[in-house]
This record gives sequence, C-alpha cells and structure tokens, in this order.
Amino acid sequence: MPDALADLVSVRYMVDDVDAAIDFYTKHLGFTLRMSAAPAFADVVRGRLRLLLSGPTSSAGRPMPDGTVPAPGGWNRVHLIVDDIAAEVDRLRAAGITFRNDIVTGPGGQQILLEDPSGNVVELFQSTRK
Repeated sequence: MPDALADLVSVRYMVDDVDAAIDFYTKHLGFTLRMSAAPAFADVVRGRLRLLLSGPTSSAGRPMPDGTVPAPGGWNRVHLIVDDIAAEVDRLRAAGITFRNDIVTGPGGQQILLEDPSGNVVELFQSTRK
C-alpha cells in the first residue's frame, strides 16, 4: 500500500503560536488542516505541500547543543503560485496580512513576500508564462 505521506513535499516552519499559524494558512492561503497537536505541532496541506508548523514546545523547538534555539523568520520561504497576484494581494491586505515588500516584476513573472503570524515568509508568484 503506497504511503500518502511519501507523496508530499514537507517543509517545517517554526512558529510562535501553532493555533494562529493554523488559522493563517487555512483561512488565507488555502491549506487544509491535516493534524493538530497544538500548542506543540500541527501540519497543513495544500496540493502536494505539507507544511509542518512547530511551536516552541515541539521537539523541533528544542535547543541545539550550543544553546541556539530554533526560531521563526528568515528568508527561506514557501513559494505559492497564483493566477492573479494583484487580486490576491488586495484580498490579503484587506484581511490585515503583513507584506515585506510590494509586487516585484522580474523576467519570469511577478512576486511579493508576505509574513505569517510568526514572521515566516511566504512568496506569492504569478508567472508571465501561461
């Protein structure tokens, strides 16, 4: 029997509040809750992407041997393709979502960076190719 989990691409984000992260990804970005063990951990799915949301009390939140504590934020990001970036930005701004920049146009399309409630980055991208 094939393992459905093996067919997913998993990315882990450290978050400050697992319930707030669940709400953000399911309400605003079209993810579906797969499993919740809040306040420690949850995972949400969109297509073949499985996003692991690990809170401070999860095993992924334990300090490293040198004392460094995993924390949210940074510049690595999930890349979500959208059909109409301007409409998505308008919808998300109306919902009070925080953006790091304005829409940028490059050789492959347009992109913008937004933040989840913990400061993790999500990129919305609209390709110039149809």
